[in-house]
Amino acid sequence: MITVNGQDHVLDDDVTMRQLLDQLSMPEKGIAVAVDGVVLPKSRWDVTTVEKGCTVEILTAVQGG
Repeated sequence: MITVNGQDHVLDDDVTMRQLLDQLSMPEKGIAVAVDGVVLPKSRWDVTTVEKGCTVEILTAVQGG
């Protein structure tokens, strides 16, 4: 199980960050991802495995002022 934005999610298998984002129907652009409090660069999404027990925060960019 992992936590994404405060909600628990069960993972059947190990997945990459990009696969997780696809499963969650997240857009590829306009988001930032942090794993256990550390920002994960987009260049690492395909090679970083989401491990059970980790906490993922997905932030979306918003315009305004």
